[in-house]
Amino acid sequence: MSRSSARGATEPLAALVAVFAVSTGLALYAGTLDDTLAGVGDNRDLATPTADAVERRITTGGVVDPARVPDSLSAVPSGYEANVTLRAERRWAVGPTPPSSADTDNRTVSVALGPATVRRGRLRVAVWR
Repeated sequence: MSRSSARGATEPLAALVAVFAVSTGLALYAGTLDDTLAGVGDNRDLATPTADAVERRITTGGVVDPARVPDSLSAVPSGYEANVTLRAERRWAVGPTPPSSADTDNRTVSVALGPATVRRGRLRVAVWR
């Protein structure tokens, strides 16, 4: 009569080799997948969420305060350069001149030009690396 406990048993060394082989295969797959998808994230839209953050930073009560435009660069993600330009009868800008490859977002905003003086203006945010 054969012993039933002898069936399906694996040597410990063989089991360790199998675990190593599977782990190596998964690591190679994950590395290849990461390299393949690395270029996908570079084409994402950066200007729109940055413009949202800039607008929130320089807006009070739904109206943009031009005096706060210099503070707007603190809303730019780290590792990126940006230019913020506000136009409404006058022009306020902060940041270096953007290259032609910069990701841009333009939007219409209300701008406070003085006490009880609000005009329509354009907020332009350019972001690049």
